[in-house]
Amino acid sequence: MTGLFFFLFIAVSLGITYVAARRTRSAEHFYTAGGKVTGLQNGLALAGDYMSAASFLGIAGLVALSGFDGLIYSIGFLVGWPVVMFLIAEPLRNLGKYTFADVVAFRLRQAPVRVAAAVGSLAVVAFYLIAQMVGAGNLIRLLFGFQYEVAVIIVGVVMLGYVLFGGMMATTWVQVVKAVLLLSGAFLLAVMALSRFGFSPLALFRAASDRYGAAVLAPGRLVSNPLDAISLGLALMLGTAGLPHILMRFYTVPDAKTARTSVSYATAFIGFFYLLTFILGFGAMVLVGQPEIRAIDAGGNMAAPLLAKAVGGDAFLGFISAVAFATILAVVAGLTLAGAATLSHDLWVNVVRHAAASDAEQLRVARGSTILLGVLAIVLGIVFKGQNVAYMVGLAFAIAASANFPALVLSMFWRKFTTRAAQMSMLVGTASSLILIYLSPTIQVDVLKNSTAWFPLRNPGLISIPLSFAVAIVVSSLWPEAEAEARFAEVEHRVHAVPAPRRN
Repeated sequence: MTGLFFFLFIAVSLGITYVAARRTRSAEHFYTAGGKVTGLQNGLALAGDYMSAASFLGIAGLVALSGFDGLIYSIGFLVGWPVVMFLIAEPLRNLGKYTFADVVAFRLRQAPVRVAAAVGSLAVVAFYLIAQMVGAGNLIRLLFGFQYEVAVIIVGVVMLGYVLFGGMMATTWVQVVKAVLLLSGAFLLAVMALSRFGFSPLALFRAASDRYGAAVLAPGRLVSNPLDAISLGLALMLGTAGLPHILMRFYTVPDAKTARTSVSYATAFIGFFYLLTFILGFGAMVLVGQPEIRAIDAGGNMAAPLLAKAVGGDAFLGFISAVAFATILAVVAGLTLAGAATLSHDLWVNVVRHAAASDAEQLRVARGSTILLGVLAIVLGIVFKGQNVAYMVGLAFAIAASANFPALVLSMFWRKFTTRAAQMSMLVGTASSLILIYLSPTIQVDVLKNSTAWFPLRNPGLISIPLSFAVAIVVSSLWPEAEAEARFAEVEHRVHAVPAPRRN
């Protein structure tokens, strides 16, 4: 029964990929599904892209092991969406074509901006991939007894099949199916867990307090340093608007109004889901137990599947695990597609080939980039075995907020922003966040097993995000660019204009 749900989902998704592959004949279809996705479909796909292994497995695990503090990730992941809705969605759709670098480079010199944007985007994709692959390896190991490394390879190979042949069309529909499964599965699991406590969340929280002490209902167990909490909150809130695989989804819809509508749907779906993860975490804490959760995975990532087994037996474990597997595959596919777009569209087409590549050439390079990123995902998943997936995604958000968000916002809304400023802002944001992550307790203590760390905060956002903005402002002031300033009028016009629908 456990394997049946897995193979059923794989069969359905392969069917979707087959249908999508017959329609994927151009770079535009590969990257954006031809721009014909509806608001509801894109809202579900956005939610599917965003509700990753970090959301379902990681946050539930953090709550199960740390209590109330796990909520900081739920809130942080959610509050980034108003920023996307009111600041990013429509201008991004009106100005770009395939990637967020299209927007940043719109009125600036193409090559230096796209190279810098590619560095930041690939760093974000890499850290995000770590979380998904770690979750996948632990999940398949739990269910089928495979070695962790073998499980990670299986996920990488299946994901490559989706993206290589189906492109964005297949990825979108896999995301939609996954979002529906995840929302219904998490809701059913939460209801079954609450049924053990008279359907009362308060009774569940009291049971957790009675078993593990009142501290599980108070802040401070996961993030005890106030500066760390602020740094994490900034990264989660602003990082959403800098995630390449999320920004790429706004090019799959026909116009800016549909882009905004899809964000409204996504926000509603995601908000509902994050309320459920809190119930799942406390349910696992009480009904499974922290020692049992840690025995399976030190990072707590298997809390939700173990809760499913506790309340519904092996059959329900199989269903929830299949949902989690669908979650991981869909998000890895979206991330890989975003990374492939960066390598092929931003670097190869616009930097190496100076926008002279044929459509067939773009498609070949995109698929080659997909294979390269698939191998990278497998390697990273093996190297970072044992890390909590929500925590790793928090670091990806910090890089996105530092490397991509400042340049994206300033390019759209600040007249004096220049090519050199965009380049330096993205490179400094990427480098500072990566260096601080390496010097932080995350790497120095947790991975390298040193007794102390050079940088005290676990998340670098508090330092790297303001630094990226400051570099952009200072460089723009010291080295103005008349041509970039002159073209700002065109940006303003495009941001507020209603573009004609795409023709295919």
